[in-house]
Amino acid sequence: MRSSSRNHPGYWGFAGHRLSGIALAVFLPVHFYVLAMALDRARLDGFLKLAEMSAFKVGEWALVCLLSLHLFFGLRLLALELLPWSSTRNARLAWVGWGFVASMVVGLVFVAGVI
Repeated sequence: MRSSSRNHPGYWGFAGHRLSGIALAVFLPVHFYVLAMALDRARLDGFLKLAEMSAFKVGEWALVCLLSLHLFFGLRLLALELLPWSSTRNARLAWVGWGFVASMVVGLVFVAGVI
């Protein structure tokens, strides 16, 4: 029986990079809208009070995790494309695991700084 390609670490690296990129692209217009609120001090103060809620803190943590996941999986893709590889395929696939672990470490450091 043949295993599914979705069980392959390279697929999860691709999917993580693609989905985090899409999520960040959706986030950007919201971010620009909030930056535009800075022109009206009363609206910005109202939003900043709303941003103190715990749901926003969780959202900030998720954003930092998505940014770091996109960064590390993007670096993996650049390394695969630009560096000469003489190692085995399994060593190249280990980059997926290391990218995920590195992004979770960044998320934990962020949580430690927020709490």
